[in-house]
Amino acid sequence: MDLFQAIILGIIEGITEFLPISSTGHLIVVSQWLSIDQTDANKAFEVIIQFSAILAVILNYKDKFSLKHSVLWTKVAIAFIPIGLVGLIFHHQIKTFFTVPVVGTMFIVGGIIFLVLEYFYKERDAHITNVEEISYKQAIWIGIAQVFALIPGTSRAGASIVGGLLVGLNRTASAEFSFLLALPVLAAAAGFDILKHYDEFSGSHLPALLVGFIVSFIVAYLTIKLFLHFLQKFTFVGFGLYRIIFGSILLCLI
Repeated sequence: MDLFQAIILGIIEGITEFLPISSTGHLIVVSQWLSIDQTDANKAFEVIIQFSAILAVILNYKDKFSLKHSVLWTKVAIAFIPIGLVGLIFHHQIKTFFTVPVVGTMFIVGGIIFLVLEYFYKERDAHITNVEEISYKQAIWIGIAQVFALIPGTSRAGASIVGGLLVGLNRTASAEFSFLLALPVLAAAAGFDILKHYDEFSGSHLPALLVGFIVSFIVAYLTIKLFLHFLQKFTFVGFGLYRIIFGSILLCLI
């Protein structure tokens, strides 16, 4: 992987990881467009740019890392359990879904879900406006919804945000809980892959790894902030339309 490819993938990861448009789906598609083979070195690169996204969340929510927020993190941990268990048990089977047709189809399905949800959703009826107020029951249901993100193209952020909206969170609270929930999910995925590809984090691969890490971190940090400002004025309709259009293009091109 050259530095140009590293920058492009770093930007893609940084933008898409926390938006409801599937980072995995975009990385699969863009990697194919850039003719990037799925070698161990390139898989290690994806681990690194995901890890930088974790750091972006930590920096944005550094005030949450204290004992007075222990209840919130307990709820985050509970919400992580469903996807953690299913991902661990079926990770070999899940890999078989990493194809463009599956990604394109799930983009469209997810887009339709967002449009239908926004048609019926009333922000004034949302009871939870602060992530600290989420109940354990709501956290569990959001975690269950997140399991669908194991299908490439679904979007981890999208699945958890939909789950949040369905159980009574407003748009901003749903997005913020999705950000926090990314920490254990990405940490588990990155940790698992690091054990598999640890020998690739050295030598000639370092320049691309370093560039991708920095680019992904900066873009992810800014994306989180801009996304929250966006949700104060707008809905998820635009993301739904984007998903349907992008998914349709993918299916037409294969």
